[in-house]
Amino acid sequence: MLLKLSTIALLPILIIQGYQVKKKTPVLPEPQGAREGHVGTGPVLSILIVGDSAAAGVGVEHQADALSGALLEELATKFEITWKLHAKTGHDSAKIIQAVKQLEQQHYDVVVSSVGVNDVTKLMCPNQWIKKQRELYRYVEQQFTPQLIIATGVPPMDMFPALPNPLAWLFGQYAKKMNEKLAELVREKSNMQWIEYDIEQYQQLNLDMASDGFHPSKAVYALWAKAVADKITSYD
Repeated sequence: MLLKLSTIALLPILIIQGYQVKKKTPVLPEPQGAREGHVGTGPVLSILIVGDSAAAGVGVEHQADALSGALLEELATKFEITWKLHAKTGHDSAKIIQAVKQLEQQHYDVVVSSVGVNDVTKLMCPNQWIKKQRELYRYVEQQFTPQLIIATGVPPMDMFPALPNPLAWLFGQYAKKMNEKLAELVREKSNMQWIEYDIEQYQQLNLDMASDGFHPSKAVYALWAKAVADKITSYD
């Protein structure tokens, strides 16, 4: 209720700030590079990455420096990996569900997702958001039969350099509530884990975000990939 009231109260200034941010923030392209392939040696492992612009690697120039490339670098000495990236800038939960449905049915050992930022910017109610996540992961389980699903939490958008207050504060509140719902969902599922997008940790390490102040940098992608790799290698 407090979130809803805050949204209504701040709506006029949110509209103004949203327009200003959209006008001033540079639009970065998705990086060049392969979006599927086969690499590494060791036990066989198949990975599917789905989601939004962060999953797609926006913020760096090549996929080698994005989540997919950094994850492969972490795992290629341990596994023989077949992998695929299926993500696009601007996709919210509904569009990600539709994009995933375009993929052929096949097995992946691990599915990694990045979903939520574009739902926050549309001020989607957290209760409605988690319904969409349940729909997404239910389809993922049916279509890809993964042993492990790793969901990336919604980043604390109140700490995005590109966003002014109170817009940043409100987006941060939406992200927090969405993550609370996501944590509840993960606790229900034995084959599902999640990763908190810890910008505070990145700041303590003096790691900047991408030049737009909105997407991960190469260093942040590397830490994110390591967190995903740790989940994969430790999963039993």
